[in-house]
Amino acid sequence: MPTPPPADIVALPDSTPDEIESRAELDHHLRRGSLAGLTIQGLRLDLDPIPELAGVDLTDALFVGCRFETPEIEAALVLRGAHVIPGFPKLPYPSHPARLYTPADLAAGFDDGGFAGMYDTVVYDHFRAAGGATPEVREALAQRLHDHAIDNGLADVTRTWIAEHGADTVVGVMGGHAVARGSAPYRLAATLGWELTRAGQLIVTGGGPGVMEAANLGSYLSTRPAEDLTSAIDELAAAPDFLDHEPFTAVALKVRERFAPAGDDWPRQGGLAIPTWLYGHEPANLFAGRIAKYFSNAIREDMILRLARGGIVFAPGRAGTVQEVFQAATKTFYGTDGASGAYVFLDSEYWTKTLPIETLLRPLMALSRFGDLSTTIHVTDDVREAVRVLTEKN
Repeated sequence: MPTPPPADIVALPDSTPDEIESRAELDHHLRRGSLAGLTIQGLRLDLDPIPELAGVDLTDALFVGCRFETPEIEAALVLRGAHVIPGFPKLPYPSHPARLYTPADLAAGFDDGGFAGMYDTVVYDHFRAAGGATPEVREALAQRLHDHAIDNGLADVTRTWIAEHGADTVVGVMGGHAVARGSAPYRLAATLGWELTRAGQLIVTGGGPGVMEAANLGSYLSTRPAEDLTSAIDELAAAPDFLDHEPFTAVALKVRERFAPAGDDWPRQGGLAIPTWLYGHEPANLFAGRIAKYFSNAIREDMILRLARGGIVFAPGRAGTVQEVFQAATKTFYGTDGASGAYVFLDSEYWTKTLPIETLLRPLMALSRFGDLSTTIHVTDDVREAVRVLTEKN
């Protein structure tokens, strides 16, 4: 039987003190006269005001995915003791983004170019043209750098939340991507996201349409009354099918604008979404507060489950959702990521008769060397019961 790896192996990296991810941080260190040993990530150093690097200690500084005015500047940095990993200039995406995406980032270009012209679609089209999941070496390197930066950005945005609220307040929501807007399952998932966020939990989804969008939508509107959530869903239901890309995206942007919350309290204004361009044919979920979009689906799936220490809600879904159930069960069974919260299966008819997963999962979890973990499994039709199970502390 495999043993759980040490905690430092599975923990999200925390190297922020040694990383510079904004011009404000860079300016702070420049005033101190040293970038020695620091990593400067994904910054546009070719835009005014051009940073003055003369006289700054660059010993062992690492510039990753930054842009400079000229190649000569890059060469001069290397001669002064820095390391430079340049970006790939002809790509439609940054090889080392300095932060996670926002809905505005993914939807950029929609106003002028429609669905085909928005950033998310442009990157997906490039991904497919470059070989999809099996790109040639240059594209593969760029994608790996991008996804490492997303790992890093995800650690940055979750660190403060976890420090203040605990890892057991991060709850995953999974379920079918094809669930139509306005349907009963969609409304149920949206209510779940609304209730969980109001109860102090951080929602994490796979960032797709259907159940995932609904949960992030509920979180996005968590500071508003339930009537506003109903109104938003009614408006979204005018474009229920994600395969109708243009109207599906257009109405989402209208709802976002209509119900835009004040400030940027992203954990309570949509939470997290972790999608992948492997499923880029699914329109972007535009209701999450922060979006960690990966090229690698394997890394993305593992990251969702690793973060969801407070438990996971499984709404009805097909093969993809069932796969996620057993991926999560494997992690819990072996204690790969530490203690796990409850597994809540929403819709008892579906999970006990249509796909009777419970009958296989309970005896399996009872065999864990950490004791009888079958008690982590809950099947219910009641959103409030699901919230109670996920928020009660041992």
